[in-house]
Amino acid sequence: MAAMDVVESVPQVGRLLMMNENIGGHATMHLHLYRALRALPEVEFVALDVPPRSFSRRLAGVQVPGLSKLDADLAAVRAQLALSSTAQKMLDAAIAAGPVGAIHAYSQHVALRSVAELRAHPSVVSTDAATAQNALQLPYRLPARFTPFATRVGEHFEAKVFSAATMVVAQSEWAAAAIRDRYGIAEELVRVIPFGMMPPDPIEDPRPVEGLPQITFTGTSLSRKGGETLLRAFRNRLRGHCILNLVTTEPVDPEPGVRVHRDIRPGDRRLVELLAQSALFVLPSGIDKSPYSILEAMFAGLPVVSTTVGGIPEMVLDGRTGLLVPPDDDVALADAVDRLLGDDELRAQMGRAARIHAHERFDARRTTMQLLQVIEEAEARFVG
Repeated sequence: MAAMDVVESVPQVGRLLMMNENIGGHATMHLHLYRALRALPEVEFVALDVPPRSFSRRLAGVQVPGLSKLDADLAAVRAQLALSSTAQKMLDAAIAAGPVGAIHAYSQHVALRSVAELRAHPSVVSTDAATAQNALQLPYRLPARFTPFATRVGEHFEAKVFSAATMVVAQSEWAAAAIRDRYGIAEELVRVIPFGMMPPDPIEDPRPVEGLPQITFTGTSLSRKGGETLLRAFRNRLRGHCILNLVTTEPVDPEPGVRVHRDIRPGDRRLVELLAQSALFVLPSGIDKSPYSILEAMFAGLPVVSTTVGGIPEMVLDGRTGLLVPPDDDVALADAVDRLLGDDELRAQMGRAARIHAHERFDARRTTMQLLQVIEEAEARFVG
């Protein structure tokens, strides 16, 4: 799997139709991608962001009592097909409105109903995970008896999308390996681009931090992002050593040493300020792929304590830009946090390395140029 090099000149691409499923972190990713593209007047792009779920789409993906516990109701696949039907209508309208240089779909799920369109035009499908990986990472249900069956059904549709695409982009080597192993996509047609973010403006005059050092966690879902594990570690070992900032929309009962921030949303300047006040960032995810919250912390110059899950080890370089621990391990998590809180020199060294790593690998201006290079290559490879 070829990782992308730095691109110095703007690749020459035609009118670019960008399909975005607009869910969770993918919406955040596209905000940064669009900002980077708008700074390139040479590139004409059309943003096709699927709107929030309508009543009919919600109904299409509803879980079936009884069957859902067994993962036998195919709720995820039904929801993806409903989403991709909406996306197909948007794509067809954009195709009818003008010439098409190329189509970019993120992720494969948004294009399940657009296989014919992908085959008819130069196309790039990007993803942070394959269906087999996603099946083990659903926040609302654990793998169950029929998960292998549901995975095969999802892969049936997914395989058509990857086969129709001119080229495929994986957001991590972890995701690329699954695409290669399960679909046999030719190695020269797969690229790895760790889609990044636009570096935030630094805090000019950060307020001095008084009292205990602060550690910060961000995650809409406490269970998915490891917030419950972090709370247990805090209660058992870390209380009195630090202040814990929880940035989440979930209800958390107040307790000594825990500050809950429920009204901070992605892109909020207050998050940049909060990270500037923090000693380190902690995200002990149990299921994850390539979380943007880690990038936000790295750009803020914070060492990161996270887990050996998904593409995280490619973001957090264990022992260099932070520390990685197994998921759901309260003791290992507390040990890692304690180690960094107790060593100012190591913490500062890792924070500097994290910021450098973020700018070198995850700056959206760079990763967007790399994506455009792949799209340019797809246009050159395409045989209509």
